[in-house]
Amino acid sequence: MLQIRIHGRGGQGVVTAAEMLSIAAFEQGRHAQAFPSFGSERTGAPVVSFCRIDDKPIRSREPISAPDVLIIQDVHLLHQVDVFQGLMPQGYVLINSGRTASELGLDDVVARMPPGRVITLPATDIAMKHLGRPLPNAVLLGGFAAMTGLITLEAVVHAIHDKFKGSVAERNDAAATEAYDLLAAKETS
Repeated sequence: MLQIRIHGRGGQGVVTAAEMLSIAAFEQGRHAQAFPSFGSERTGAPVVSFCRIDDKPIRSREPISAPDVLIIQDVHLLHQVDVFQGLMPQGYVLINSGRTASELGLDDVVARMPPGRVITLPATDIAMKHLGRPLPNAVLLGGFAAMTGLITLEAVVHAIHDKFKGSVAERNDAAATEAYDLLAAKETS
C-alpha cells in the first residue's frame, strides 16, 4: 500500500489534492481513499490530508503516520511542523519551492533518502502563471507523477477534469503538465 501525506495551509487545496490523487488512482484501476485532518478550520491554518493507494481494497481508516510520500504545499511549514515525522526510508518528498533542498536547510533529510527522492518544484509560480492564483495542488500532482512514476500524467489530467470544469480544468491541466514536463526533463538530464 502506498501512503501519501500532504501538508499545507487552509485555502491551498490540500484536501482537493488528496481527492484528485485518489481519483487518478481509480482511473488506473487501483483502490484509493482520501481524507483530511483539520485543526482550526480557517484559511491559513495548517492542514494535513491523506491518500492511500493499493491494488486491493483498503480497510485502514486512521491517519497516516508512516508515509511513503510527503507532498509539502507550503514551504514555511518545514521548520514549524515536523512534516518529516514517520517518513519511510525509501520514500519520496516533493516540496513547493523554487529553492533547492539544500537552500531550505534540508541537507540532513536529503542525506538519509535515496538519490532523487527529495525534490523541489516552484509549484506556486507555475500556478500563478496558469491560474493567476497561488493554488499549487494540481501542479504538485503533475510533479508527483513525474517524480515517482506511481501514477501517470494522463490519470492526473483525468482527475483534474473530474474535479473541475471548463477553463479552470484546462488551466489546472496546463499547470500540472508543465510541472510534469519540468521534473521529467530533470530526470533525463
